[in-house]
Amino acid sequence: MELFRAHIIDVPGDPLRGTAGLRAIEDGALAIDAGRIIDLGNYTELTARFPQAMQHDWSGATLLPGMIDIHVHFPQLPVIGSMGLPLLSWLSERTLPAEAALDNEAAARDAARRFLRSLAANGTTGALVFGSHIAAAQEAFFQEAADSGLRICSGLALGDRELPAPLLRSADQCYRESRELIKRWHNKRGVRYALTPRFSVSCSEAVLEVCGALMREQRDLLFQSHINENQDEIALVRRQFPWADDYFATYERYGLTGRCSVYAHNLHPAPDECERMAAAQVAVAHCPSSNAFLGSGSFPMQQHLKCGMRFAVASDVGGGTGFSLFKEGLAAYEMQRQRDDGVALDPAALLYLVTGAPAAILGMGDHVGSLDPGMLADFVIVAPASDGTLAAVLDAVTTPEQRLGALFTLAREECIAATYVGGREIYRRSG
Repeated sequence: MELFRAHIIDVPGDPLRGTAGLRAIEDGALAIDAGRIIDLGNYTELTARFPQAMQHDWSGATLLPGMIDIHVHFPQLPVIGSMGLPLLSWLSERTLPAEAALDNEAAARDAARRFLRSLAANGTTGALVFGSHIAAAQEAFFQEAADSGLRICSGLALGDRELPAPLLRSADQCYRESRELIKRWHNKRGVRYALTPRFSVSCSEAVLEVCGALMREQRDLLFQSHINENQDEIALVRRQFPWADDYFATYERYGLTGRCSVYAHNLHPAPDECERMAAAQVAVAHCPSSNAFLGSGSFPMQQHLKCGMRFAVASDVGGGTGFSLFKEGLAAYEMQRQRDDGVALDPAALLYLVTGAPAAILGMGDHVGSLDPGMLADFVIVAPASDGTLAAVLDAVTTPEQRLGALFTLAREECIAATYVGGREIYRRSG
């Protein structure tokens, strides 16, 4: 048994829909045993209750639930910061050539290790990861993910058009390669498989049919793709699918919907598209820094709330500007402040959008996303340098809300002291 002492904050409910607010314990302790949380409370009380527990003293630091990134691209770390282009040009000129470079195992394995380390170093304990178009590279990623200790859902990216030649695969290849990877990796060694057509732009109807067939064959697969990110992209989809009333219809026809389906962006939905998406129980990954960086638009959060759509905040590396979900929470806050119909996001809502919300969307809400007793012990220790700006701000805060607001505003990779998954330390800051 182990006891972790720190300032503890989590959100055991959904503050956006009024079911909970912050839970905070100033001098708190988290008791864990066999990878699960067994108690949460005041440090003095838990020390008396568990006198034999091994103690980890993080006094002054903040302990939060592990963060979950619901949309992030494994091959795209090298293109972070590729400025000056809108989505389609950014893809063709910067991103897809970089993805094509993962055409040998050594390059793919090195990229996977760097990517997975970057997640853990930013306090991310789980992620829904957009994979490579190259089956051998995706195999290498799965192997490294299984060894990383992170909770990873991912899949081979699929497409048979509008891609560089090294990334193109026929519908039959998409089916065969996906099926083999599903067989080897789905629900194996802590990995789950997510069927991953890149977006309708790069997928013919034959590939989307293959996706529907695979979803029917393996009912518990996750599904991920993109939707309504950019106006030029939407116009191209209209030309490619003249029968479709809107973007979602291109997925809807092939049964690529349901509670296990996650669509990134949805910035420019057609009038009734959100309602149909909500009725189909799909979820949306909101990627604010990517949307701003690529000039794609801003997320209509109020519209999604009104129609009952589930959503969470995500990094979208490499369109996104880094792996920190603190940074993404701040970007979401700022984006909503600029909209006439913006949602007033408080620190509790931001924490929920990177912990409880993505956990629920990925079907893990009964196991991770908060610090309730019985949950798996996924958590992060945030401890900034004592002589830095964040430490000075934290010295002045008087409420948990102020503390958490300061973390979202100022905490980044260098502030993450340690990351734990299932009670096991998978990352510790050097020095």
